[in-house]
Amino acid sequence: MGGLRLFIFMKEKLPRALLLNLYRTMVRIRLVEESFVEPILKGDIRCPVHLYVGEEAVAAGVCANLTDKDYVFGTHRSHGHYIAKGGGMKEMVAEIYGKETGCAKGRGGSMHVIDVKRGMLGAAPIVAGTVSLATGAALASRMRKENRVSVAFFGDGAVGEGVLHESLNFAALKKLPVIYVCENNLYSTHLPITECRTTPDIFEIGAPYGIHYEQVDGQDVLKTYAAGKRAVEHARRGKGPVFLEFMTYRYRGHVGPDDNIQGSHTDIRPREEIARWKRNDPLKNLERVLLAKKLASAKELNGIVSKAEKEVREAHAFALKSPYPKPQDLSRYVYAK
Repeated sequence: MGGLRLFIFMKEKLPRALLLNLYRTMVRIRLVEESFVEPILKGDIRCPVHLYVGEEAVAAGVCANLTDKDYVFGTHRSHGHYIAKGGGMKEMVAEIYGKETGCAKGRGGSMHVIDVKRGMLGAAPIVAGTVSLATGAALASRMRKENRVSVAFFGDGAVGEGVLHESLNFAALKKLPVIYVCENNLYSTHLPITECRTTPDIFEIGAPYGIHYEQVDGQDVLKTYAAGKRAVEHARRGKGPVFLEFMTYRYRGHVGPDDNIQGSHTDIRPREEIARWKRNDPLKNLERVLLAKKLASAKELNGIVSKAEKEVREAHAFALKSPYPKPQDLSRYVYAK
């Protein structure tokens, strides 16, 4: 299937429970992300926070195909990957507040979320910094015969890094069970993709390596789920790596709630462009499908939202009551005992 431009749509009928779970995951991501806006602006949260609002369908769709034993590696914008992989919300919120009860003991902050038990092996702000780690983890899985799949999430800016191409070549050569997921939101920080690439079609970089690759509508969770399922099955059967490019869009600023609110940057994206992408909201898209096909009632969907709102409130309450790390424990967890 490598070397083909593929736009394959879901033909099978998905279970109602799966569809509701996809909706629930996206709602949980959206609400917890939006809940950070006020504490960031008030200064209660001081670490840089890159919000995943608008891109929820990618993490939800791909991770729904993974098990706890499969590995996920993230980026500077990985709250969605963490939640979709099953990471605890209380622990993530506490981490972003810098508390001892956080998923990284308050030492990592927003860009270093991790939950090893759930297979979320960590995130890092270095562009393409975890791509090689996912590749190495896939190699280890192959050597140990674990039938484990590794997923590397990264943004469009990462495709200019040599380590991605080195990893693609090595993974293709060894037929490693790794999936490279590019979340193309059209901007590398504040630089439009049209100003840093000769062609906007990132997914075609998979062609020279002879691997399976696709470009997918990242605002449609049914399509992201279908693409994720194909990729996971492909990798798990020993057919080698897969490169997926999801066309998506962040609704908030590059870092923080909004670049104009923060005052330190100017959001150069055209307002018409932002408005157009907001009309293609992944949550609303799935909501319309569920209601139109009578797979869920408005009351049921509202119930999911209400439950998620409660979970978010409790997560913030937990974080605010939690202690900060003690100054004398600064070097704790840095060195192996």
